[in-house]
Amino acid sequence: MQLQTQTRPKVLSVLVLNDRIDAASAIQFKEQMRDLTQSAGPRVVLDLGRVQFLDSSGLGAIVAVRKLLAPDRVLELSSLTPTVEKVFRLTRMDSIFTIHPSHAVAIANGTGG
Repeated sequence: MQLQTQTRPKVLSVLVLNDRIDAASAIQFKEQMRDLTQSAGPRVVLDLGRVQFLDSSGLGAIVAVRKLLAPDRVLELSSLTPTVEKVFRLTRMDSIFTIHPSHAVAIANGTGG
């Protein structure tokens, strides 16, 4: 699992470089996110723009990262591809997460929740 980070004031941006978060990579994704976010500010924005496939294991890993950050920090999502957006919509996770249309919009929106 390849993740690229960029730290800004009060926000940690994490770009997923892989095109899948599935059963084969979900545990590694969750562990890497836990390590990367230990000293993160109040917002973590996960850019899923390159992810073309997300299965239930991947969705579970993203939810687990959200739980790891709570209650002091928030996990927001950006740049969902149509396939990944459909997974969030069908599971109604789109009502749980703040989802931004692009990463630039996510960063420009100073707060989420």
